[in-house]
Amino acid sequence: MKRITIVSIAACALLMLAAPQFLKNYGIYLLTYWLIFIIATMGLNLTLGYAGQKSLGHAAFFGIGAYTVAIVMKAGLSFWLGLPLAAGLCFFIGIALGFPALRVQTIYLAFATLGFNTAVWLVMRNEEWLTGGTFGINNIARPELFGLSLSSNLAYYYFTLGVAALMAAALWGLLRSPWGKAFTALRDNPIRAESLGVDIRRYTLLSFAIGAAYAGVAGALFASLVEFIEPAPFTVGASIMMYLMVVVGGAGYFFGPVLGAAVGVLLPEWLRFAQAWYLFVFGSAVVLLMIWLPDGLLSIPDRIKARKLAQKASAERTASAQAAANKGANA
Repeated sequence: MKRITIVSIAACALLMLAAPQFLKNYGIYLLTYWLIFIIATMGLNLTLGYAGQKSLGHAAFFGIGAYTVAIVMKAGLSFWLGLPLAAGLCFFIGIALGFPALRVQTIYLAFATLGFNTAVWLVMRNEEWLTGGTFGINNIARPELFGLSLSSNLAYYYFTLGVAALMAAALWGLLRSPWGKAFTALRDNPIRAESLGVDIRRYTLLSFAIGAAYAGVAGALFASLVEFIEPAPFTVGASIMMYLMVVVGGAGYFFGPVLGAAVGVLLPEWLRFAQAWYLFVFGSAVVLLMIWLPDGLLSIPDRIKARKLAQKASAERTASAQAAANKGANA
C-alpha cells in the first residue's frame, strides 16, 4: 500500500472520529445516515464496479435488511439476532437474483433486477400482516453493546462507524484475494476469464450475494437509526440513487462509495439553501459531473496522470522529429 494512501486513510479516520464533537444532533444523525449508505454502496460497488454486473435492485436488499431487523425486534428478539439474520437472508436471496445474470447481461439484467425491486416493494406495501403496509413498523429500539446503550445519536454514530470500518476491512481483504482478481477478470472480459479457469457461474452469483449481504447490514443499521420504517425508502428510485452514488464516486474504486454517498446524502442537504430549486441544482451538478468525469470523482488522479503521460510522449515525439530534421539538414 502506498504511503500516501496510508496517510489519507489515517487522516480520514481521525476526521471521522473527531467530526461529531463539532456538530449538533442533526449533523451527527446525518453523518450516521451517510455511513449507512457507504456500507450499502460498498456492496453495490462490488457487484457493479468490480464484477461488472448491472443491478438496479439494491434498495430491495436494503429494505429486506431493515424489515428483517424490525420484524425480529417486534417479536421481542434481539437486534444482535436480527443483524446476522438480515445479512444471511440477503446473501441467499442475492444468490437467487444472480441466476438471471447467468443468462442475460447489461441492460436486460438491469431490467430484471429492477423488476425484482418492484416486486419486493409491493410485498412491503401490501403484506400488512408482515410489514405493516403503508403504516410501517415503529418503535424500533437501538441496541445495546456490552451493556452500553446506543440510544443517543452520538453513540449510534460511533457504533455505525465501527461497523463500516469492519465491513470496509473485510471488502479490502476480499478484493486483494484471488476472489477479487476473479471478480475483476469477470468484469473486464468474461470469455477470457473463463478461458483462464475462472468459474463464471460461481463468481457471478457471489458478486450478487456478497453485495446483497452488505445492503442487508446497512438496512439493519438504518432501521435502528430511524426507529421507524415503511416502504417509501426502498423504491426503484432509491436503487437508482444508489447506482448513481457508485458511478459518481467511481465504480471499481475502493473509496468510490465514500464520495458517492457524500454526493447522494450530504450534498442535497448542503443545497437546501436553494429551497425549491435544490433538486434542480443537485441534478444539474450530477449531469455535469457525468459529462466531464464519466468514470467518477476518483478518476481525477488517473486522468491527470494520463494527461501528463500523453504530454510527455508528445514532447518526446516532437523532440525526436526535430532531432531527425536537424540531422537531415546537417547531412
